[in-house]
Amino acid sequence: MNEISSSSRRGGGRDAKRAARLGATAAAVPFISRKLPYVELLNEAGLALIEENAEQILSEIGCEFRDDPEALEIWKAAGAEVTGELVRMPRGMCRQLIQDHAPSEFVHQARNPARSTTIGGKRTVFAPTAGPPFVRCLDKGRRYGTIGDFNNFAKLTQASPWLHSSSTAMCEPVDLPVNKRHFDMFLGNAVHTDKPFFSAVSAPSRTEDCIEMAKILFGDRWINPLTGEPNTCLMGVMNGNSPLTYDATMLGAAKALARANQGTLVTPFIMAGAMAPTGLAGAIAVTLAEAMAGMAFLQLVKPGAPVIFGSFVTTLSMQSGAPTYGTPETSLLKNALMALARRLGVPSRTGGSLCSSKIADAQAAYESAQTLQTTVLGGANFVLQSAGWLEGGLVTGYEKFMMDCDQLGMMHVLLNGYDLSENGQAMDAIREVGPGKHFFGCAHTQANFENAFYRSPLADYASWEQWEAEGAKDIQVRANAAWKKTLAEHQDPALDQGVRDALEAYIMRRKGQMPDANY
Repeated sequence: MNEISSSSRRGGGRDAKRAARLGATAAAVPFISRKLPYVELLNEAGLALIEENAEQILSEIGCEFRDDPEALEIWKAAGAEVTGELVRMPRGMCRQLIQDHAPSEFVHQARNPARSTTIGGKRTVFAPTAGPPFVRCLDKGRRYGTIGDFNNFAKLTQASPWLHSSSTAMCEPVDLPVNKRHFDMFLGNAVHTDKPFFSAVSAPSRTEDCIEMAKILFGDRWINPLTGEPNTCLMGVMNGNSPLTYDATMLGAAKALARANQGTLVTPFIMAGAMAPTGLAGAIAVTLAEAMAGMAFLQLVKPGAPVIFGSFVTTLSMQSGAPTYGTPETSLLKNALMALARRLGVPSRTGGSLCSSKIADAQAAYESAQTLQTTVLGGANFVLQSAGWLEGGLVTGYEKFMMDCDQLGMMHVLLNGYDLSENGQAMDAIREVGPGKHFFGCAHTQANFENAFYRSPLADYASWEQWEAEGAKDIQVRANAAWKKTLAEHQDPALDQGVRDALEAYIMRRKGQMPDANY
Protein backbone atom coordinates (compact mmCIF):
# COMPACT_ATOMS: atom_id res chain seq x y z
CA MET A 1 0.00 0.00 0.00
CA ASN A 2 1.05 3.59 -0.39
CA GLU A 3 2.88 5.11 2.54
CA ILE A 4 1.42 7.91 4.62
CA SER A 5 2.73 11.43 4.22
CA SER A 6 3.49 14.17 6.69
CA SER A 7 3.95 17.83 5.78
CA SER A 8 6.09 18.29 8.87
CA ARG A 9 8.84 16.03 7.53
CA ARG A 10 11.39 16.68 4.84
CA GLY A 11 10.74 14.92 1.54
CA GLY A 12 14.07 13.12 1.67
CA GLY A 13 13.64 11.87 5.24
CA ARG A 14 13.02 8.49 6.80
CA ASP A 15 9.40 8.20 5.62
CA ALA A 16 10.25 9.07 2.02
CA LYS A 17 12.98 6.45 1.93
CA ARG A 18 10.68 3.89 3.53
CA ALA A 19 7.95 4.68 1.00
CA ALA A 20 10.38 4.15 -1.86
CA ARG A 21 11.40 0.77 -0.46
CA LEU A 22 7.79 -0.27 0.05
CA GLY A 23 6.91 0.67 -3.51
CA ALA A 24 9.69 -1.54 -4.75
CA THR A 25 8.45 -4.59 -2.85
CA ALA A 26 4.71 -4.35 -3.48
CA ALA A 27 4.62 -5.99 -6.90
CA ALA A 28 1.02 -6.85 -7.76
CA VAL A 29 0.08 -10.43 -8.70
CA PRO A 30 -3.34 -11.55 -9.98
CA PHE A 31 -3.62 -14.24 -7.30
CA ILE A 32 -1.51 -16.08 -4.72
CA SER A 33 0.03 -19.38 -5.80
CA ARG A 34 0.14 -21.22 -2.52
CA LYS A 35 3.35 -23.00 -1.49
CA LEU A 36 2.26 -24.08 1.99
CA PRO A 37 0.39 -27.35 2.63
CA TYR A 38 -3.22 -27.13 3.76
CA VAL A 39 -3.90 -27.17 7.47
CA GLU A 40 -6.77 -29.65 7.96
CA LEU A 41 -8.23 -30.04 11.43
CA LEU A 42 -10.76 -32.82 10.77
CA ASN A 43 -9.59 -36.32 9.88
CA GLU A 44 -10.84 -38.59 7.13
CA ALA A 45 -13.35 -40.36 9.33
CA GLY A 46 -14.84 -37.06 10.50
CA LEU A 47 -15.12 -35.64 6.99
CA ALA A 48 -16.74 -38.85 5.72
CA LEU A 49 -19.23 -38.81 8.60
CA ILE A 50 -20.31 -35.25 7.76
CA GLU A 51 -20.63 -36.12 4.05
CA GLU A 52 -22.89 -39.03 5.00
CA ASN A 53 -25.01 -36.79 7.22
CA ALA A 54 -25.32 -34.23 4.40
CA GLU A 55 -26.59 -36.96 2.08
CA GLN A 56 -29.20 -37.92 4.67
CA ILE A 57 -30.30 -34.29 4.94
CA LEU A 58 -30.72 -33.96 1.17
CA SER A 59 -32.50 -37.29 0.66
CA GLU A 60 -34.67 -37.39 3.79
CA ILE A 61 -35.23 -33.78 4.89
CA GLY A 62 -34.69 -31.95 1.60
CA CYS A 63 -34.24 -28.33 0.58
CA GLU A 64 -36.92 -25.77 -0.32
CA PHE A 65 -36.88 -23.83 -3.59
CA ARG A 66 -39.43 -21.11 -2.97
CA ASP A 67 -41.54 -19.13 -5.45
CA ASP A 68 -39.73 -20.51 -8.50
CA PRO A 69 -41.86 -23.01 -10.45
CA GLU A 70 -39.13 -23.40 -13.08
CA ALA A 71 -36.66 -24.57 -10.45
CA LEU A 72 -39.10 -27.21 -9.25
CA GLU A 73 -39.66 -28.44 -12.80
CA ILE A 74 -35.91 -28.67 -13.36
CA TRP A 75 -35.50 -30.80 -10.26
CA LYS A 76 -38.50 -32.98 -11.13
CA ALA A 77 -37.14 -33.61 -14.63
CA ALA A 78 -33.79 -34.63 -13.14
CA GLY A 79 -35.43 -37.28 -10.95
CA ALA A 80 -35.71 -35.53 -7.60
CA GLU A 81 -38.78 -35.94 -5.39
CA VAL A 82 -40.72 -32.67 -5.41
CA THR A 83 -43.48 -32.08 -2.87
CA GLY A 84 -44.83 -28.56 -3.04
CA GLU A 85 -41.67 -26.45 -2.83
CA LEU A 86 -39.67 -29.10 -0.99
CA VAL A 87 -37.10 -31.02 -3.04
CA ARG A 88 -35.57 -34.28 -1.84
CA MET A 89 -32.58 -35.41 -3.88
CA PRO A 90 -31.70 -39.11 -4.17
CA ARG A 91 -28.58 -40.07 -2.27
CA GLY A 92 -25.47 -39.14 -4.28
CA MET A 93 -27.38 -37.13 -6.90
CA CYS A 94 -26.02 -33.70 -6.00
CA ARG A 95 -22.46 -34.90 -5.55
CA GLN A 96 -22.49 -36.63 -8.91
CA LEU A 97 -23.91 -33.59 -10.73
CA ILE A 98 -21.22 -31.39 -9.22
CA GLN A 99 -18.33 -33.75 -9.81
CA ASP A 100 -19.44 -34.59 -13.37
CA HIS A 101 -19.95 -31.02 -14.54
CA ALA A 102 -18.70 -28.21 -12.27
CA PRO A 103 -15.18 -27.01 -13.17
CA SER A 104 -12.51 -27.54 -10.55
CA GLU A 105 -11.01 -24.19 -11.52
CA PHE A 106 -11.84 -21.33 -13.87
CA VAL A 107 -10.63 -17.90 -14.91
CA HIS A 108 -12.45 -14.77 -13.72
CA GLN A 109 -11.67 -12.24 -16.41
CA ALA A 110 -10.53 -8.70 -15.69
CA ARG A 111 -10.75 -5.93 -18.28
CA ASN A 112 -6.97 -5.83 -17.95
CA PRO A 113 -6.06 -9.42 -18.92
CA ALA A 114 -2.95 -9.31 -16.75
CA ARG A 115 -5.22 -9.01 -13.70
CA SER A 116 -7.52 -11.94 -14.54
CA THR A 117 -7.70 -14.38 -11.63
CA THR A 118 -7.62 -18.16 -11.77
CA ILE A 119 -9.89 -19.56 -9.08
CA GLY A 120 -9.30 -23.04 -7.74
CA GLY A 121 -6.35 -25.33 -7.18
CA LYS A 122 -3.62 -24.05 -4.86
CA ARG A 123 -4.52 -20.41 -5.41
CA THR A 124 -6.00 -17.73 -3.18
CA VAL A 125 -7.81 -14.57 -4.31
CA PHE A 126 -8.59 -11.68 -1.96
CA ALA A 127 -11.57 -9.35 -2.50
CA PRO A 128 -12.83 -6.54 -0.25
CA THR A 129 -15.95 -6.29 1.86
CA ALA A 130 -19.29 -6.41 0.07
CA GLY A 131 -22.71 -5.19 1.16
CA PRO A 132 -22.50 -2.88 4.21
CA PRO A 133 -25.00 0.01 4.18
CA PHE A 134 -22.78 2.15 6.44
CA VAL A 135 -19.24 3.49 6.25
CA ARG A 136 -16.96 4.82 8.95
CA CYS A 137 -13.88 7.00 9.06
CA LEU A 138 -12.13 9.00 11.76
CA ASP A 139 -13.21 12.31 10.23
CA LYS A 140 -16.97 11.75 9.94
CA GLY A 141 -17.73 8.75 12.10
CA ARG A 142 -20.44 6.25 11.16
CA ARG A 143 -22.84 7.25 8.39
CA TYR A 144 -24.76 5.83 5.43
CA GLY A 145 -22.63 4.98 2.41
CA THR A 146 -22.87 6.97 -0.82
CA ILE A 147 -21.83 6.40 -4.40
CA GLY A 148 -18.85 8.63 -3.62
CA ASP A 149 -17.79 6.19 -0.90
CA PHE A 150 -18.31 3.26 -3.24
CA ASN A 151 -16.05 4.86 -5.83
CA ASN A 152 -13.47 5.61 -3.16
CA PHE A 153 -13.33 1.95 -2.17
CA ALA A 154 -13.04 0.92 -5.82
CA LYS A 155 -10.01 3.21 -6.07
CA LEU A 156 -8.50 1.84 -2.86
CA THR A 157 -9.03 -1.68 -4.21
CA GLN A 158 -7.24 -0.75 -7.41
CA ALA A 159 -4.33 0.73 -5.45
CA SER A 160 -3.73 -2.26 -3.19
CA PRO A 161 -1.25 -4.83 -4.51
CA TRP A 162 -2.74 -7.29 -2.04
CA LEU A 163 -6.36 -7.26 -3.32
CA HIS A 164 -6.87 -9.26 -6.50
CA SER A 165 -10.54 -8.57 -7.17
CA SER A 166 -13.14 -5.95 -6.44
CA SER A 167 -16.63 -6.92 -5.25
CA THR A 168 -20.21 -5.89 -5.90
CA ALA A 169 -20.76 -3.23 -3.27
CA MET A 170 -17.86 -2.31 -1.04
CA CYS A 171 -20.64 -0.24 0.52
CA GLU A 172 -24.24 0.27 -0.54
CA PRO A 173 -24.72 3.72 -2.12
CA VAL A 174 -27.79 4.59 -0.08
CA ASP A 175 -28.07 7.97 -1.82
CA LEU A 176 -29.23 6.19 -5.01
CA PRO A 177 -32.53 4.39 -5.68
CA VAL A 178 -32.35 0.69 -4.89
CA ASN A 179 -33.55 -0.32 -8.35
CA LYS A 180 -30.92 1.76 -10.15
CA ARG A 181 -27.81 1.77 -8.01
CA HIS A 182 -26.41 -1.36 -9.68
CA PHE A 183 -25.77 0.69 -12.81
CA ASP A 184 -23.61 3.21 -10.96
CA MET A 185 -21.77 0.51 -9.04
CA PHE A 186 -20.97 -1.40 -12.22
CA LEU A 187 -19.72 1.80 -13.86
CA GLY A 188 -17.66 2.69 -10.77
CA ASN A 189 -15.92 -0.67 -10.84
CA ALA A 190 -15.45 -0.54 -14.61
CA VAL A 191 -13.91 2.94 -14.53
CA HIS A 192 -11.88 3.04 -11.32
CA THR A 193 -10.36 -0.44 -11.37
CA ASP A 194 -9.21 -2.89 -14.01
CA LYS A 195 -9.42 -5.87 -11.65
CA PRO A 196 -12.23 -8.47 -11.83
CA PHE A 197 -15.51 -7.60 -10.14
CA PHE A 198 -19.02 -8.83 -9.40
CA SER A 199 -22.56 -8.65 -10.71
CA ALA A 200 -25.53 -7.34 -8.78
CA VAL A 201 -27.81 -10.15 -7.54
CA SER A 202 -30.51 -8.17 -5.74
CA ALA A 203 -32.98 -8.95 -8.55
CA PRO A 204 -32.70 -11.15 -11.65
CA SER A 205 -33.25 -8.14 -13.93
CA ARG A 206 -30.30 -6.36 -12.30
CA THR A 207 -28.11 -9.40 -12.91
CA GLU A 208 -29.20 -9.33 -16.56
CA ASP A 209 -28.32 -5.63 -16.75
CA CYS A 210 -24.84 -6.40 -15.42
CA ILE A 211 -24.39 -9.15 -17.99
CA GLU A 212 -25.37 -6.75 -20.80
CA MET A 213 -22.94 -4.14 -19.45
CA ALA A 214 -20.19 -6.74 -19.21
CA LYS A 215 -20.71 -7.55 -22.89
CA ILE A 216 -20.09 -3.89 -23.67
CA LEU A 217 -17.09 -3.62 -21.34
CA PHE A 218 -15.34 -6.76 -22.57
CA GLY A 219 -16.26 -6.48 -26.25
CA ASP A 220 -14.54 -9.18 -28.29
CA ARG A 221 -13.29 -10.83 -25.11
CA TRP A 222 -16.83 -11.64 -23.97
CA ILE A 223 -16.87 -14.79 -26.13
CA ASN A 224 -14.20 -17.45 -25.86
CA PRO A 225 -13.27 -18.28 -29.47
CA LEU A 226 -12.21 -21.82 -28.55
CA THR A 227 -15.50 -22.79 -26.90
CA GLY A 228 -17.96 -20.33 -28.44
CA GLU A 229 -19.28 -19.68 -24.93
CA PRO A 230 -18.97 -16.49 -22.88
CA ASN A 231 -15.85 -16.08 -20.79
CA THR A 232 -16.51 -15.75 -17.08
CA CYS A 233 -16.34 -11.96 -16.70
CA LEU A 234 -18.62 -11.61 -13.68
CA MET A 235 -19.39 -13.46 -10.49
CA GLY A 236 -22.28 -13.16 -8.08
CA VAL A 237 -23.22 -14.49 -4.66
CA MET A 238 -26.24 -16.75 -4.22
CA ASN A 239 -26.96 -16.78 -0.51
CA GLY A 240 -29.22 -19.44 0.86
CA ASN A 241 -32.20 -18.38 2.95
CA SER A 242 -30.66 -20.69 5.50
CA PRO A 243 -31.34 -23.27 6.65
CA LEU A 244 -31.96 -25.37 3.54
CA THR A 245 -33.93 -22.79 1.58
CA TYR A 246 -33.40 -20.80 -1.61
CA ASP A 247 -35.73 -17.99 -2.65
CA ALA A 248 -36.80 -16.74 -6.07
CA THR A 249 -34.57 -13.65 -6.04
CA MET A 250 -31.36 -15.56 -5.48
CA LEU A 251 -32.40 -18.40 -7.76
CA GLY A 252 -33.35 -16.03 -10.57
CA ALA A 253 -30.06 -14.13 -10.37
CA ALA A 254 -28.03 -17.35 -10.19
CA LYS A 255 -29.86 -18.86 -13.18
CA ALA A 256 -29.07 -15.75 -15.23
CA LEU A 257 -25.39 -16.00 -14.29
CA ALA A 258 -25.19 -19.73 -14.96
CA ARG A 259 -26.88 -19.52 -18.37
CA ALA A 260 -24.39 -16.84 -19.38
CA ASN A 261 -21.48 -18.96 -18.04
CA GLN A 262 -20.74 -16.46 -15.30
CA GLY A 263 -19.60 -17.56 -11.84
CA THR A 264 -21.75 -18.09 -8.77
CA LEU A 265 -20.58 -18.26 -5.18
CA VAL A 266 -23.20 -20.58 -3.69
CA THR A 267 -23.10 -19.50 -0.07
CA PRO A 268 -25.28 -20.71 2.79
CA PHE A 269 -25.54 -17.96 5.41
CA ILE A 270 -25.11 -19.96 8.59
CA MET A 271 -25.02 -18.71 12.14
CA ALA A 272 -24.72 -21.73 14.37
CA GLY A 273 -27.40 -21.61 17.02
CA ALA A 274 -29.95 -19.98 14.68
CA MET A 275 -29.62 -21.23 11.09
CA ALA A 276 -27.88 -24.45 12.16
CA PRO A 277 -27.45 -26.47 15.36
CA THR A 278 -25.01 -25.42 18.04
CA GLY A 279 -23.26 -28.75 17.47
CA LEU A 280 -20.43 -27.97 15.06
CA ALA A 281 -20.68 -31.25 13.16
CA GLY A 282 -24.39 -30.61 12.60
CA ALA A 283 -23.78 -27.04 11.46
CA ILE A 284 -21.15 -28.23 8.99
CA ALA A 285 -23.47 -30.91 7.61
CA VAL A 286 -26.33 -28.42 7.09
CA THR A 287 -23.96 -26.03 5.30
CA LEU A 288 -22.59 -28.77 3.07
CA ALA A 289 -26.07 -30.05 2.17
CA GLU A 290 -27.40 -26.58 1.34
CA ALA A 291 -24.35 -25.68 -0.75
CA MET A 292 -24.48 -28.99 -2.63
CA ALA A 293 -28.16 -28.46 -3.44
CA GLY A 294 -27.43 -24.99 -4.85
CA MET A 295 -24.39 -26.04 -6.88
CA ALA A 296 -26.11 -29.14 -8.25
CA PHE A 297 -29.12 -27.06 -9.27
CA LEU A 298 -26.92 -24.73 -11.30
CA GLN A 299 -25.36 -27.71 -13.07
CA LEU A 300 -28.88 -28.75 -14.06
CA VAL A 301 -29.52 -25.23 -15.34
CA LYS A 302 -26.30 -25.20 -17.34
CA PRO A 303 -23.82 -28.08 -17.14
CA GLY A 304 -20.34 -26.72 -16.62
CA ALA A 305 -21.45 -23.44 -15.09
CA PRO A 306 -18.63 -22.18 -12.83
CA VAL A 307 -19.52 -22.39 -9.14
CA ILE A 308 -17.70 -21.84 -5.88
CA PHE A 309 -18.61 -23.65 -2.67
CA GLY A 310 -19.18 -20.65 -0.43
CA SER A 311 -19.50 -20.79 3.31
CA PHE A 312 -20.34 -17.86 5.51
CA VAL A 313 -20.36 -19.48 8.92
CA THR A 314 -20.10 -18.03 12.36
CA THR A 315 -21.55 -18.47 15.81
CA LEU A 316 -24.08 -16.51 17.84
CA SER A 317 -23.90 -15.21 21.34
CA MET A 318 -26.30 -17.46 23.19
CA GLN A 319 -26.88 -14.62 25.66
CA SER A 320 -27.76 -11.79 23.24
CA GLY A 321 -28.33 -13.45 19.86
CA ALA A 322 -25.67 -11.23 18.26
CA PRO A 323 -23.27 -12.79 15.71
CA THR A 324 -19.74 -13.38 16.95
CA TYR A 325 -16.58 -13.44 14.84
CA GLY A 326 -13.05 -14.52 15.52
CA THR A 327 -14.18 -17.37 17.76
CA PRO A 328 -12.45 -20.77 17.80
CA GLU A 329 -15.72 -22.41 16.75
CA THR A 330 -15.85 -20.26 13.60
CA SER A 331 -12.34 -21.37 12.68
CA LEU A 332 -13.27 -25.03 13.17
CA LEU A 333 -16.39 -24.64 11.04
CA LYS A 334 -14.56 -22.94 8.18
CA ASN A 335 -11.66 -25.34 8.16
CA ALA A 336 -13.85 -28.39 7.72
CA LEU A 337 -15.89 -26.77 4.96
CA MET A 338 -12.77 -25.85 2.96
CA ALA A 339 -11.61 -29.47 3.19
CA LEU A 340 -15.06 -30.70 2.11
CA ALA A 341 -14.95 -28.40 -0.94
CA ARG A 342 -11.63 -29.96 -2.00
CA ARG A 343 -13.14 -33.44 -1.63
CA LEU A 344 -16.08 -32.31 -3.74
CA GLY A 345 -13.72 -30.97 -6.42
CA VAL A 346 -14.82 -27.32 -6.54
CA PRO A 347 -13.19 -24.06 -5.41
CA SER A 348 -13.98 -22.82 -1.92
CA ARG A 349 -14.90 -19.40 -0.58
CA THR A 350 -15.17 -18.14 2.94
CA GLY A 351 -14.97 -14.86 4.85
CA GLY A 352 -11.77 -12.94 5.47
CA SER A 353 -11.17 -10.11 7.94
CA LEU A 354 -14.38 -10.49 9.94
CA CYS A 355 -15.05 -8.89 13.30
CA SER A 356 -17.88 -7.70 15.54
CA SER A 357 -16.11 -4.56 16.71
CA LYS A 358 -17.70 -1.20 15.98
CA ILE A 359 -14.39 0.57 15.35
CA ALA A 360 -10.91 -0.39 14.14
CA ASP A 361 -9.67 -1.18 17.64
CA ALA A 362 -7.88 -4.09 19.29
CA GLN A 363 -11.03 -6.24 19.17
CA ALA A 364 -11.32 -5.64 15.42
CA ALA A 365 -7.65 -6.50 14.98
CA TYR A 366 -7.61 -9.79 16.88
CA GLU A 367 -10.95 -11.02 15.55
CA SER A 368 -9.97 -10.17 11.98
CA ALA A 369 -6.52 -11.70 12.31
CA GLN A 370 -8.06 -14.90 13.70
CA THR A 371 -10.60 -15.27 10.90
CA LEU A 372 -8.17 -14.30 8.14
CA GLN A 373 -5.27 -16.49 9.18
CA THR A 374 -7.37 -19.61 9.69
CA THR A 375 -9.06 -18.96 6.34
CA VAL A 376 -5.69 -18.70 4.62
CA LEU A 377 -4.10 -21.69 6.32
CA GLY A 378 -7.18 -23.82 5.62
CA GLY A 379 -6.86 -23.17 1.89
CA ALA A 380 -9.74 -20.95 0.77
CA ASN A 381 -9.59 -20.17 -2.95
CA PHE A 382 -11.66 -17.02 -2.82
CA VAL A 383 -11.75 -14.77 0.24
CA LEU A 384 -14.55 -12.22 0.15
CA GLN A 385 -14.81 -9.65 2.96
CA SER A 386 -11.01 -9.38 3.08
CA ALA A 387 -10.76 -5.64 3.73
CA GLY A 388 -12.90 -3.06 5.50
CA TRP A 389 -15.37 -5.17 7.49
CA LEU A 390 -16.67 -3.75 10.79
CA GLU A 391 -19.68 -4.19 13.06
CA GLY A 392 -20.61 -7.66 11.86
CA GLY A 393 -20.80 -6.53 8.23
CA LEU A 394 -22.92 -3.42 8.72
CA VAL A 395 -20.01 -1.04 8.17
CA THR A 396 -17.08 -0.65 5.79
CA GLY A 397 -14.33 1.29 7.53
CA TYR A 398 -11.80 3.40 5.67
CA GLU A 399 -9.09 2.95 8.28
CA LYS A 400 -10.00 -0.72 8.73
CA PHE A 401 -9.70 -1.18 4.96
CA MET A 402 -6.09 0.00 5.01
CA MET A 403 -5.26 -2.02 8.12
CA ASP A 404 -6.74 -5.16 6.58
CA CYS A 405 -4.80 -4.66 3.35
CA ASP A 406 -1.63 -4.60 5.44
CA GLN A 407 -2.63 -7.99 6.87
CA LEU A 408 -3.31 -9.30 3.37
CA GLY A 409 0.23 -8.38 2.41
CA MET A 410 1.45 -10.51 5.30
CA MET A 411 -0.68 -13.41 4.06
CA HIS A 412 0.97 -13.17 0.64
CA VAL A 413 4.34 -13.67 2.30
CA LEU A 414 3.06 -16.44 4.57
CA LEU A 415 1.57 -18.45 1.70
CA ASN A 416 4.77 -18.07 -0.31
CA GLY A 417 6.33 -20.39 2.22
CA TYR A 418 10.02 -21.15 2.51
CA ASP A 419 12.77 -20.13 0.10
CA LEU A 420 14.98 -23.21 -0.14
CA SER A 421 17.02 -21.88 -3.02
CA GLU A 422 20.76 -21.25 -2.68
CA ASN A 423 19.98 -17.64 -1.80
CA GLY A 424 17.44 -18.73 0.83
CA GLN A 425 19.89 -21.14 2.44
CA ALA A 426 22.48 -18.32 2.65
CA MET A 427 25.39 -20.69 3.33
CA ASP A 428 27.87 -18.23 1.80
CA ALA A 429 26.75 -15.61 4.34
CA ILE A 430 27.13 -18.06 7.22
CA ARG A 431 30.67 -18.92 6.02
CA GLU A 432 31.54 -15.24 5.55
CA VAL A 433 30.42 -14.12 9.00
CA GLY A 434 31.40 -17.12 11.10
CA PRO A 435 30.95 -17.40 14.87
CA GLY A 436 30.39 -14.45 17.15
CA LYS A 437 29.89 -11.72 14.51
CA HIS A 438 26.86 -10.00 13.00
CA PHE A 439 25.31 -10.25 9.54
CA PHE A 440 24.47 -6.55 9.01
CA GLY A 441 27.38 -5.82 6.71
CA CYS A 442 27.87 -9.11 4.91
CA ALA A 443 27.41 -9.38 1.15
CA HIS A 444 24.23 -11.47 1.39
CA THR A 445 22.50 -8.96 3.68
CA GLN A 446 23.54 -6.06 1.45
CA ALA A 447 22.12 -7.87 -1.60
CA ASN A 448 18.83 -8.87 0.06
CA PHE A 449 17.91 -6.32 2.72
CA GLU A 450 15.45 -4.38 0.51
CA ASN A 451 13.20 -7.41 0.04
CA ALA A 452 14.26 -9.69 2.88
CA PHE A 453 11.14 -9.33 5.04
CA TYR A 454 7.63 -7.95 4.77
CA ARG A 455 7.51 -4.24 5.65
CA SER A 456 4.25 -2.97 7.04
CA PRO A 457 3.27 0.44 5.62
CA LEU A 458 1.25 1.20 8.77
CA ALA A 459 3.00 -0.34 11.76
CA ASP A 460 5.42 1.86 13.69
CA TYR A 461 8.73 0.31 14.75
CA ALA A 462 10.41 3.50 15.99
CA SER A 463 11.59 4.11 19.52
CA TRP A 464 9.19 5.65 22.04
CA GLU A 465 11.03 8.97 21.83
CA GLN A 466 10.89 9.11 18.04
CA TRP A 467 7.24 8.03 17.93
CA GLU A 468 6.31 10.68 20.50
CA ALA A 469 8.30 13.39 18.68
CA GLU A 470 6.45 12.60 15.45
CA GLY A 471 3.01 13.08 16.98
CA ALA A 472 2.38 9.85 18.92
CA LYS A 473 0.04 8.64 16.18
CA ASP A 474 -1.78 5.36 16.63
CA ILE A 475 -2.44 3.02 13.73
CA GLN A 476 -5.91 4.42 12.99
CA VAL A 477 -4.43 7.89 12.52
CA ARG A 478 -1.72 6.51 10.26
CA ALA A 479 -4.30 4.52 8.28
CA ASN A 480 -6.45 7.65 7.95
CA ALA A 481 -3.54 9.49 6.36
CA ALA A 482 -2.79 6.48 4.13
CA TRP A 483 -6.23 6.21 2.53
CA LYS A 484 -6.38 9.95 1.92
CA LYS A 485 -2.99 9.92 0.25
CA THR A 486 -3.96 6.90 -1.86
CA LEU A 487 -7.13 8.57 -3.10
CA ALA A 488 -5.31 11.84 -3.81
CA GLU A 489 -2.81 9.98 -5.99
CA HIS A 490 -5.32 7.74 -7.77
CA GLN A 491 -5.49 7.72 -11.54
CA ASP A 492 -8.15 5.66 -13.30
CA PRO A 493 -6.71 2.86 -15.43
CA ALA A 494 -7.11 3.56 -19.13
CA LEU A 495 -10.53 2.73 -20.57
CA ASP A 496 -11.44 3.16 -24.22
CA GLN A 497 -13.66 6.23 -24.50
CA GLY A 498 -15.98 4.48 -26.93
CA VAL A 499 -16.55 1.68 -24.42
CA ARG A 500 -17.24 4.16 -21.65
CA ASP A 501 -19.65 6.10 -23.88
CA ALA A 502 -21.49 2.87 -24.75
CA LEU A 503 -21.77 1.90 -21.09
CA GLU A 504 -23.11 5.30 -20.12
CA ALA A 505 -25.60 5.25 -23.02
CA TYR A 506 -26.89 1.83 -21.93
CA ILE A 507 -27.20 3.03 -18.34
CA MET A 508 -29.05 6.21 -19.34
CA ARG A 509 -31.46 4.26 -21.53
CA ARG A 510 -32.21 1.62 -18.91
CA LYS A 511 -32.63 4.15 -16.10
CA GLY A 512 -35.09 6.04 -18.27
CA GLN A 513 -37.23 2.92 -18.64
CA MET A 514 -38.15 2.73 -14.95
CA PRO A 515 -39.17 5.11 -12.18
CA ASP A 516 -37.02 5.40 -9.08
CA ALA A 517 -37.91 2.79 -6.45
CA ASN A 518 -36.41 1.78 -3.14
CA TYR A 519 -37.08 -1.93 -3.42
